[in-house]
Amino acid sequence: MNPTRKRRLWLVLAVVAAAALATTLIALALQRNVAYLYTPNEVLTGEAGANVTSGEARFRLGGMVAADSLKRTPGTLEARFDVDDGDARLPVVYTGILPDLFREKQAVVATGRMQGGVFVAEEVLAKHDEAYMPKEVADKMGMAHKKHDVPDAQAPASRP
Repeated sequence: MNPTRKRRLWLVLAVVAAAALATTLIALALQRNVAYLYTPNEVLTGEAGANVTSGEARFRLGGMVAADSLKRTPGTLEARFDVDDGDARLPVVYTGILPDLFREKQAVVATGRMQGGVFVAEEVLAKHDEAYMPKEVADKMGMAHKKHDVPDAQAPASRP
């Protein structure tokens, strides 16, 4: 084989190998950052998968903050509350400053992991406006609103 052709072949093989490596690394990085949205019922019944309930996977938990469930630990930023989807209730622990719109009987999406039957949240988002919410989240929050008889946020409020 001609030395020039041999050099070109090695160059092409090196470029293909580098592209394959880059593609693999990008796919792994994206896969690690994916967080699926589940409701408390899906988590507790096992529909979310074994890696979710065992605490291996990071995921988003969506539902309504249950009435009279918010408890704050004095002297810390720790907050404990339950997320309810109308079918099941899951306890949540979060250490940090809760959003201004966070309150009981309000839709919430928390990102974190399961740990001993409790969802340990790394981030908590309170529902703001459907215009900024992904369709998947809006659909599940809409179902939770119907189960809890919460009026539709887009419907105009009646004034006396």
